[in-house]
Amino acid sequence: MVERDEKQILPHQELVEIVSLGEGQEVKIRTCITMEMKRDLIELLQEFKDVFAWSYQDMPGLNTDIVVHRLLIKEECKPVQQKLRRMRPDVLLKIKEEVRKQFDFGFLKVVKYSEWVANIVPVPKKDGKVRMCVDYRDLNKVSQKDNSPLPHIDTLVDNTVGHSLFSFMDGFSGHNQIKMHPEDMEKTTFVTMWGTFCYKVMPFGLKNAGQHIKGPW
Repeated sequence: MVERDEKQILPHQELVEIVSLGEGQEVKIRTCITMEMKRDLIELLQEFKDVFAWSYQDMPGLNTDIVVHRLLIKEECKPVQQKLRRMRPDVLLKIKEEVRKQFDFGFLKVVKYSEWVANIVPVPKKDGKVRMCVDYRDLNKVSQKDNSPLPHIDTLVDNTVGHSLFSFMDGFSGHNQIKMHPEDMEKTTFVTMWGTFCYKVMPFGLKNAGQHIKGPW
């Protein structure tokens, strides 16, 4: 019997260099490019750095005349109000910090007597913080599906052929730059120990969020 060597497939690793464009604005550039290309690239980024959003304060949000997120609920379906789930005290403190941050940035507003209420799902991050997701499964079950297809990954890769540079720069907090329609804001309501809040901007986890993200970016 011949034993086969099991080869472990690891992610492709590339060395990158962190380049500061000033005032806490940092980008990562591959170290394998030529010095001339590196210099030209940094000059280009320096010239147009005001185009990019580097923090939540830089995000005015997309004009609602361009795009706004709607939740089309099937008429025969009734709203669901989830009961508040228990969480560990240390996780609650991290969630409280994230809720306060999003509220201060204008992403959230306090809401009462909402027909739709969901729970927070904390997702641990590598830096020890918590990504605040919301359990929108009940809402997604009764939301109509937008059948506009997302681009195929092989098509996106083929489009890079013939180009000398490829960038992974994306829209800063892209979901949150798209506003919720005023009539649908309260459907995104989630419950905490400190009250109930809803999103004024498009949150993660909604069924058709991906279709909107592909458009502006």
